[in-house]
Amino acid sequence: MDDNLATKPANPAPAAPEFPWPSGATSALFPAFDVDSESVWLGADPQNAKRLITMSYGGYEARVGIPKILEVLKRHEVTATFFVTGWSIDANPAACEAILAGGHEIAHHGYLHLRPDTADEATRIDEMDRAIDAMKRVLGIVPAGYRAPWGETCVEQMELLKSRGIRYSSSFRDDIRPYRHLLPSGAGPIEIPVNYSFDDWSYGLTHRTSPRAMFGREEVLSIWRDEFDQTREWGGVTTMVMHPQVTGRPMRIRILDQFLTHVRQFDDVWIATGREITEHYERCEAEISR
Repeated sequence: MDDNLATKPANPAPAAPEFPWPSGATSALFPAFDVDSESVWLGADPQNAKRLITMSYGGYEARVGIPKILEVLKRHEVTATFFVTGWSIDANPAACEAILAGGHEIAHHGYLHLRPDTADEATRIDEMDRAIDAMKRVLGIVPAGYRAPWGETCVEQMELLKSRGIRYSSSFRDDIRPYRHLLPSGAGPIEIPVNYSFDDWSYGLTHRTSPRAMFGREEVLSIWRDEFDQTREWGGVTTMVMHPQVTGRPMRIRILDQFLTHVRQFDDVWIATGREITEHYERCEAEISR
């Protein structure tokens, strides 16, 4: 039998430890945005470079989406993580500098938003290192975290994250609490798992090639509230996957605004960046190993 078809869990990591959240919190919110800009369209099809209307979907981010989202976050006093492609940093340095100026975290999201699982080794390494170089060269930062482009990864990519000093990933969908990956080489990055219900791309963007219905504000808001409320009751982390070319649109930003208003009525929710959640996990892990 092919080893890939063996009857065993796809993810060998042990169950997530029930570390307490800091400052008496009973759950956490991880507000996170994927800044893809035009790179998501170029990564999907290089010929899109000639399709200026298609490219304009991504161009909305730096022109309108990111500034509007930063305004909402500031009003709610929320610090977020922005997973930014290296291409976006090189193309829109001012927008990325504004993210950092607002006190937010910028993390790794590939360079051209290419899928790691379908890329060859040279391409995976290039995607990883070019993005890290852009962060250092343009913004003067070293990323702590990573989110997989197109929501997909592979063992080789996870090993690459480890080799480049990436401390956390936020890509998997298999838990509601952070855990540490177990790789063939040993302990890997910490995972802050994603709640797919918070991927705004699924509700708010019709594809150029395969149109689908868009969801209205009340529909999305009710999903987000219910997912958050139950995750809070379970003591987990609500991890969001939002895109400025979706959530930065006029009606859709109201969803984010009203959702944060809902979250803010609870005083037992820790709102944190990926780096902060990772640092907390590392501290708890160190304490139990003493």
